[in-house]
Amino acid sequence: MPQPTRLTIAKEDIFSYFEEAPQKVFTEAEFARILAQQRGFWRLAIKTSTLQFIEFLTNHKRIHRVTFRSEAYGQKLVRYSWGDSSIYQLALSLRKSSYLSHGTAVFLHGLTDLIPKTLYLNAEQSPKPAPPGKLTQQSLDLAFSRKQRQSNLSYTHNEWNVTVVNGKNTGRLGVEALPGPSNEKLDVTNLERTLIDIVVRPAYAGGIFQVLQAYRSAKEDVSTNRLISTLKKLDYTYPYHQAIGFLMERAGYERNRYEMLRDPGIQLDFHLTHGVQNAAYDASWRLFHPQGMEL
Repeated sequence: MPQPTRLTIAKEDIFSYFEEAPQKVFTEAEFARILAQQRGFWRLAIKTSTLQFIEFLTNHKRIHRVTFRSEAYGQKLVRYSWGDSSIYQLALSLRKSSYLSHGTAVFLHGLTDLIPKTLYLNAEQSPKPAPPGKLTQQSLDLAFSRKQRQSNLSYTHNEWNVTVVNGKNTGRLGVEALPGPSNEKLDVTNLERTLIDIVVRPAYAGGIFQVLQAYRSAKEDVSTNRLISTLKKLDYTYPYHQAIGFLMERAGYERNRYEMLRDPGIQLDFHLTHGVQNAAYDASWRLFHPQGMEL
């Protein structure tokens, strides 16, 4: 009868470690780090490699391998799930310090009944200096005459698609732990940050009419003061307060709530979304918007 291996002897301690750990999705490098830290406590042989450790956990059906592929970039990312991790937990493992945002946050906050198969993962850029010069009507009109720029970096896993958004550096402003569909803890933009993000990039929420619907659904729960405070901290060059105030009015918010969005001032004509042909114009908010949103 063969002698039990050191891994087999330490099996219960190893399993307990991962059961108690809050993290449930791992990379090969993270398994290597854990093995290095716990080798002495588990009394494992020096020759026990990371691949042997992963094989041991796989053979005992404690982890399974998940592969994400990016066709555009020719990349393959492998993750190992302890138990049955949700697609949201798996997506969050693709970028360190990332969080779920835009249309995915809309769904997780219960603002839509649609279950989107594209997840949006915000991986913040490094801090960048503010653009030089003053915003002009000409530069604003030119920027919004073109289609919204969208990320080309997407990963697929089964029927799911994860789009990585290289967002503005905010220090994870407004990111909170939110229970997911299986009560798993997920890093997601809070309600107010979500409503701002989908105005800035409506294409990541199904388009501007879906954004309007999200504003309607959020009416009873959103804090206008917190939304305005978050918008100020985000410090955008473009006057998104005009777009937000317009949407709040169209979504049926009380007048005193949407009138607060006028406080920063309205100096320029703005655009609700990019590349709109035959746009209607709201003089009160000095805002061009698609036909069909008139009061």
